[in-house]
Amino acid sequence: MIQELYQDILEQAPDAVLYSDREGIIRLWNRGAELIFGFSAAEAIGQSLDLIIPERLRGRHWEGYFQVMKTGQSRYGTELLTVPALHRDGRQLSCAFSIVMIKDPQGNPLGVASIMRDGTAAFEREKAMKKRIAELEAKIASLERD
Repeated sequence: MIQELYQDILEQAPDAVLYSDREGIIRLWNRGAELIFGFSAAEAIGQSLDLIIPERLRGRHWEGYFQVMKTGQSRYGTELLTVPALHRDGRQLSCAFSIVMIKDPQGNPLGVASIMRDGTAAFEREKAMKKRIAELEAKIASLERD
């Protein structure tokens, strides 16, 4: 009963839940991940996380990922991180995520589960608001000089 409940929650969650092994290969990809990133589970499972990582960020991502696999430590188990990600159609997304380290009985890292939410719309609204504030501040400064 509990196992079925966990499975239902995982599969019905609108957030992406994915798991990647020590090498960064996707081993779990739920319906939320399909909705957010546009790749079916069949397309994503067995692929590298590069599937959703913008090319310009891959070096930094893998440096951090392999450090986490080496040490078993990451601050993103308790902190929320917002990062750019890629949709299947090439659009850039802004995703907030946290991770869960998966370890063997001896405490060695086996991989990382990520829980991700698409925050692109909120990111775009905030960006537009910051631009508008800067424009208004410039206008006020101009009026004060006159």
